[in-house]
Amino acid sequence: MLDHAFLSVSDLERSVAFYSQALTPLGITIRHDYDGQDGPPGHPDLKGFGSGGRIGFWLRAGTVEGRAAHIGFVAHSRAEVDAAYEAAMAAGGTDNGPPGIRLYYDPRYYAANVLDPDGYSLEFVYKSWQHPQP
Repeated sequence: MLDHAFLSVSDLERSVAFYSQALTPLGITIRHDYDGQDGPPGHPDLKGFGSGGRIGFWLRAGTVEGRAAHIGFVAHSRAEVDAAYEAAMAAGGTDNGPPGIRLYYDPRYYAANVLDPDGYSLEFVYKSWQHPQP
């Protein structure tokens, strides 16, 4: 549904390191640096993340709005949720809800919640009904 999202961060290099570690268990391993000078006047430098040939999550230096954003990343299994949560915590994230079933949404909704170094709310989520079983 979404093609891309930009997130303004206070320390670009710190955030690149955090997201590189936190997103790897989800298979989000492609990194791309975009030089803002290649775009229209005033375009920011961007640090992109993606998988499967697509880059859709971008960081840029700027004003932090903290909890003004919540970003949910797709996991393909409960194990991926657990691994992303552990990686994010090891990278300096703050617990905002350990891995587990979120009954208030659905008994098949398994997620973990973390705050990134700027206080943005992240969710690593596995919804079994969205992943066909072999």
